Amino acid sequence: MVGAVTRRIVLQLGPLLCGLLVSSALSACAPSRPQTLVDLTYPFDEQTIYWPTNKSFQWEKTDWGMTASGYWFASANFSASEHGGTHIDAPVHFARGRSTVDQIPPSDLIGPAVVIDVQSKCQANPDYELTVEDIKQWEAKYGRIQEGSLVLMRSGWGTRWPNKARYLGSDTPHDPRTLHFPGFSRDAAMFLATERAVRGVGIDTASIDPGRSRDFPAHQVLSAADVYALENVAALDRLPPWGATIIALPMKIKGGTGGPVRIIAMVP
Repeated sequence: MVGAVTRRIVLQLGPLLCGLLVSSALSACAPSRPQTLVDLTYPFDEQTIYWPTNKSFQWEKTDWGMTASGYWFASANFSASEHGGTHIDAPVHFARGRSTVDQIPPSDLIGPAVVIDVQSKCQANPDYELTVEDIKQWEAKYGRIQEGSLVLMRSGWGTRWPNKARYLGSDTPHDPRTLHFPGFSRDAAMFLATERAVRGVGIDTASIDPGRSRDFPAHQVLSAADVYALENVAALDRLPPWGATIIALPMKIKGGTGGPVRIIAMVP
């Protein structure tokens, strides 16, 4: 008799208990304060800036209108290099045997954003390279960079997009030997990879290496450490120095060295 009563009580209270558990779980997952979503991605179109030696973005309508059956149908083809517009450089881009874009774990594409603002230095010197001292000055203000962070260099170059000559810093932007824009120094790249164990880096220019670079040391160092790079990142002026969370989801190209990426920041 006691067992039967107990079973009835459990059956009656079961839905209520489940509801309380679900409500508690949802409350735990919900953000403690409202968040603003910021799109850090440039649109892909005929103005999208690509590396001078790479194929640019092409988009062609194949169907666009009413069909004979009376319904609307639209479709198009697109093609482009992996490396142009807002995109990701997978580690294999500069390091044999490292991760291709489809091999980067999804968990590595989400992380706390660190925004290091060196605009004034870049305005004074378009070939400026982020230094270890710049990073340590940021840490002196905001604290040590967390392992697994995404470190973004804000040069201010986004104000030049989509003017190709100004953005690439050359009157002959088709010639990669003439480019001038800021980037990461080799030492800064090494520090972030080995001393801070970052997941990725990003920049609001065409490359994480400065435009005048010939051997791309920042790419080499970070790729060897299996750290990816985000290039041509938009709207860095809308992010705080710390506190935002980055979600960077690239096209999953099997064996790809990079590809277009949609980058979203969640800003508290």
